Amino acid sequence: MESGFTEFDFALRDGRTVHVRAMRPTDEAELVQAFGRMSNDARYMRFMRFVREPNLERVRNALASFPARGIGIVATVPAADGIDIAGSATYLIGNDPGSCEFAITVASEFGGVGLASTRLAALIGAAKARGLTEMDGYVLAVNQPMLRLARRLGFSVAPDPEDGTVRICRLRLDA
Repeated sequence: MESGFTEFDFALRDGRTVHVRAMRPTDEAELVQAFGRMSNDARYMRFMRFVREPNLERVRNALASFPARGIGIVATVPAADGIDIAGSATYLIGNDPGSCEFAITVASEFGGVGLASTRLAALIGAAKARGLTEMDGYVLAVNQPMLRLARRLGFSVAPDPEDGTVRICRLRLDA
């Protein structure tokens, strides 16, 4: 099964260009490097707890599950060792085969220039093309930039009834 995702180049608001493509199993080392470049605050916002190092088993399992159980999208830029991952976005299909959960990371030096919105829009398009009917994301209430982005892209945002520090972002894909 192929992801069906078509890669593209995207010009950011600050003039830099990123290459956006589906994740590959060979991206593991670059994903680990990207994690290492994330600030503690960015890690907290993404994982909703303090994480000192990546869970390699989880990374490998996610990469191995694509495209059968979801998709990962990376934005890359040229680097001395080949490429750097400027940000990643994933959706994973859980127990309900019609819905998925999204997650996004952006390297600090690429914040606020349109990278997150581009990749989330691409994830939405890929999920719709796959025939999924709903996309959810769990976002810390203090992560206002992500909540604003979700609202701008049509997600409803509501408090998590089990955790007041979390907001559930939900988008109907078949509407």
